[in-house]
Amino acid sequence: MKIRRTSLLIIFLVLLWPVMNWGQEQTPQAQPQGKSLSLTLDECIKRALEKNLSLQVAVLSPQLSELSLTQAGEKYYPSMSFSYTDSASRNASYSWLDAASGSVITLSGRYSGSISQQIPFGGNAQISLDGNKTDSTSRGQTINPRYQATLGFTFTQPLLQGFGYKISNYNILVSRNNLDISETTFTKTVQDTVYSVTSAYWQLVNSIENLKVQRLALQLARDFLAKNKLSVEIGTLAPMDVLSAEAEVALREASILASEASVKNNEDNLKMLINLSDEEEKGLREIVVLDKPKLEEQQVDLDQALMLAMQKRTDLKISQIGLKNQELSLSYTKNQLLPNLSFTASYSSPGISGRQILYDGNPLNGIIIGTIPGGASEAFKDAFGFKYRNWSVRLNLSIPLSNIISRASYAQAKLNMDQALLNMKNQEKQVVLEIRNGVRAVQTTYKQVQAYKVARELAEKKLQAEEDKLRVGQSTNYTVLQFQRDLTNARVAELQAIISYNLAQVGLDRSTGVILEKGNIKITDILAK
Repeated sequence: MKIRRTSLLIIFLVLLWPVMNWGQEQTPQAQPQGKSLSLTLDECIKRALEKNLSLQVAVLSPQLSELSLTQAGEKYYPSMSFSYTDSASRNASYSWLDAASGSVITLSGRYSGSISQQIPFGGNAQISLDGNKTDSTSRGQTINPRYQATLGFTFTQPLLQGFGYKISNYNILVSRNNLDISETTFTKTVQDTVYSVTSAYWQLVNSIENLKVQRLALQLARDFLAKNKLSVEIGTLAPMDVLSAEAEVALREASILASEASVKNNEDNLKMLINLSDEEEKGLREIVVLDKPKLEEQQVDLDQALMLAMQKRTDLKISQIGLKNQELSLSYTKNQLLPNLSFTASYSSPGISGRQILYDGNPLNGIIIGTIPGGASEAFKDAFGFKYRNWSVRLNLSIPLSNIISRASYAQAKLNMDQALLNMKNQEKQVVLEIRNGVRAVQTTYKQVQAYKVARELAEKKLQAEEDKLRVGQSTNYTVLQFQRDLTNARVAELQAIISYNLAQVGLDRSTGVILEKGNIKITDILAK
């Protein structure tokens, strides 16, 4: 009878212990100093797209490529040139026929202007206007001063080397492809940033929830230690059992320290990605995550995922555009092996005018009886009126005796082309493997969540049952401690599976190239900011 009363007393005290310590456990503790920042996942992504330093660097690449394209296209801007020359010469006269004064003085002025334009197939068209004035003291001049004007048209077109739209516009086409590569690379950077922010957010959620689990495990260990101490005090439990419970508490406290460090590490990672300002970080105690991971089952189809990846993967697009550049390089270097054959056609219309000098008899006698005035305008009138028509057509062929450098460039371009094709095929295989793994990860992690959920529920029931058995003396402290560890591990495993499932979903979205579409993120909106 005495033993039964003692047992009942022990059970009563054990059950009453949490109530006796309730007020002590619920005593409010001093809150850490500082402010908190509450963020949803969408807010983190928005902040990153606006402030992330990697994006701010990447956004400059398309701008630089666009400037390179503009520079390459300047070859089609019309080119204008002007020149003016004024000169005077004084030469000795070796004959009385040259000049009466013993020297010949010639004053001349020449001016010219031209407009040149490149044409898409490698040729060049030019229109020019030349004019000059000559005034000389030489005897026997019938027109002095003399004005000349020439209106000319010239067209030059390579027929072999340098001929063709792709050859003539090689630099422009390459620059245009490089611009597409820069824009696609920027899109890939945005995709990677969104994925990194999403991953960092869920990792922070995971570490915070894991910390909660560890704190709950610590509380269970402390409650169990308190019960054991009470049992030792009343003489129903050996002191060794208290040591086991204390060791479990110490182990849980060490786990909490590691979990707290993990929370801070993940917070710092998220802060870096969203690029918090110094003002925002000043006095910031913690980041409060507002979103919870979702458990909605995502139906994925492997064939559809592969089709999306082949259409939307930015790295595949970059390789495809790079392959176009290699094709252009191969065509260009092959063209440079051809002989240089060019066709040139020209048409000119000269005009001449000036003051006509009338002599009495032979002009050499120097007796001037009159003049007929004439100016530069009449020379230009004849030139623009096509009074005197001149034309010429010419073919020029140049064959190099050795083109070792050109052949080496062509061989190099051919090898680069073969290498690009092989890399493209290998990349496509890697994409197929990545998509298969991604689809399998989504399907597997969802099933793992369901399995770990069942395991956690069973662990809770097992612990509850073992604690009930302990109260009536049918279990041991060691067994209860082991079941507590099992429950903690089950909770951590379930939490990790939920996070892994969400990460697998966003990872598959990135692998298929639809991560921006699902987030309703437009590249044009980012570039416009």
